Parts: sequence; structure tokens; C-alpha cells
Amino acid sequence: MAGPSIFPFLFATMSQAATLQDPPKSLTVHAKSRILSLEWPDGTVHKLPFELLRVYSPSAEVRGHGPGQEILQTGKREVDIESVAPIGNYAIQPVFSDGHDSGIYSWEYLYYLGKRQEQLWQDYEKRLADAGVDRDAPMTASARLGH
Repeated sequence: MAGPSIFPFLFATMSQAATLQDPPKSLTVHAKSRILSLEWPDGTVHKLPFELLRVYSPSAEVRGHGPGQEILQTGKREVDIESVAPIGNYAIQPVFSDGHDSGIYSWEYLYYLGKRQEQLWQDYEKRLADAGVDRDAPMTASARLGH
């Protein structure tokens, strides 16, 4: 669903984005609570719900190829992470239980998600309300295809 960009960080130039983020000291997938826990070198700890990671996936499937092309994700509350692969020294690529596996989450982006988590949830809830869609509604075929 089109609208204001929900991924301003991803569309910022590197000069506008935060400095490159060092890898976390630890990364733990808590399957039962559906939380990805990251402890950063600066002592910050972020606990990111799988659902947040899924609805804010940096993949083109979710964010489109530019501002205004985002696809509102629904029905992701119970999504699990089945595996996580390292991508070089700069990112991870989780495989979600709904089959989504194309998002590459840089350390910088994960730190951003953790730091802005409360605002991102509010933005997501507002987009759901504006679209008249329930958070737990299954994705429609046209939404999955980006139409």
C-alpha cells in the first residue's frame, strides 16, 4: 500500500545515515518468546520481536524499490525465525516461518530498529488503521504480489 515512506533510514544516503555499526557482542534468537536479542559493544541491548523484524524487512518485497512502494504486512504476529545466516561481517539474513527470506538486515539497520522500536510500532499501527486492516488479517494475494 502506498503512502509516506516507512523506511526513511533505508532510503537515506550514507552521509545522512548513522555511522556504520559494529557487529553485536551477542545475538540470540529466543524462539519461545519470538524475540531477537542483540547486545551491542556500547552496552545497549535491543530485544526485537520477530513480528517487527518481519513487517519492517529491508527486502524489496516489503519496502518496494523506492519511497511510496511499501507493502503493508499483516498476519505476522505469530511469525517465527527458522534460521539466521551471517552475511559477511555486516549483516544477517533470517528465514521466517512464512517463507520470507530475502531481507538482509545490516547491523546498522538492526540498531536503528531497536533504537526506534516504539515509534516504528506506532507508525505500523497507524498504517494499519489508515488502511482499515487488522494486524492479524492474512495477507491478500494482491498485497503479496505488490499490487
